[in-house]
Amino acid sequence: MGMASKTVNLALQGGGAHGAFTWGVLDRLLEDERMSFEGICATSAGAMNGTVMAYGLTIGGREGAKLSLAEYWRRISEAAAWGPLQPSIFDRLSQNRSIEGSPAFMFFDMMTRLMSPYQFNPLNYNPLRDVLEKTIDFDRLRRENVVKLFLCATNVRTGKVKIFENHELTVSAVLASGCLPQLFQAIEIDGEAYWDGGYMGNPAIFPLIYGCQSTDVIVIHINPIVRGEIPRTASDILNRLNEISFNSSLMREMRAIAFANKLVSRGALRDEIKTMLIHAIEAESFMKDLGVASKFNADWEFLTYLRDVGRTCAEEWLAANYCHIGVRSTIDIHGRYL
Repeated sequence: MGMASKTVNLALQGGGAHGAFTWGVLDRLLEDERMSFEGICATSAGAMNGTVMAYGLTIGGREGAKLSLAEYWRRISEAAAWGPLQPSIFDRLSQNRSIEGSPAFMFFDMMTRLMSPYQFNPLNYNPLRDVLEKTIDFDRLRRENVVKLFLCATNVRTGKVKIFENHELTVSAVLASGCLPQLFQAIEIDGEAYWDGGYMGNPAIFPLIYGCQSTDVIVIHINPIVRGEIPRTASDILNRLNEISFNSSLMREMRAIAFANKLVSRGALRDEIKTMLIHAIEAESFMKDLGVASKFNADWEFLTYLRDVGRTCAEEWLAANYCHIGVRSTIDIHGRYL
């Protein structure tokens, strides 16, 4: 890491199995020794990626982080292989890689609409807990973490965002960040119940503003912001509602950042807040073509396909924008978010 000349923060969105796209982006960024990482703010699948990356950096530097991410996603695929939500040969050949035509998925989807996880999963089994515990030594991560990690969750009782910081990192904190209430019972930590952080911050940006020195934030997008077609099916409507709600908090923060940057440029807030430089790595046109149910598709071939798309996007972004880190934002905040 001593060769790195530019320091950035990362903001990682959630999105189920689509988080393998973020894996690919991170895998490529870790190979660029001109860059180092100060802070990571993440939600849901992004929280899984961010925590695994932080642990890998802590125990083995860049190569350790790459290996840890690959190990984590391999275990996700192996765990899913024992479940009923398997893609058919037609799913594997289709462009959208969805499994919504699977009888098992249709039954699962219907069950989650009619019953709560307290009913259909009374023992509160979550295979992600085993995967995370096998991948990460949380005691060591809390003691030695080399990056500032901020995980977003939603407090069920208060409706406020909860940010778990380095000293609070546990497997339950990571699971809280990714606790979709239709699928899992609320995660209880110190007497409070938490759901997925995407409802209040997907991810939040303010911890990186106030908790880090670097002014550069690279947002790794999973959820499309714009869709040209009006959703017609029940699943497409629900998916679009989730995309809008999970993007809304990020868009509000970007509006505030744009306003604050304008005030700083005019000299009104120069001593109170710093100008934030925002960057984005995404594949929106690609992500829009993926089926709703592909977020549950943890087939290894699909995960590595998403990884490779993420690596390509990161490669292209570095070639076009590395020179601008520390100099200016590489996206039009108003055009993209406002």
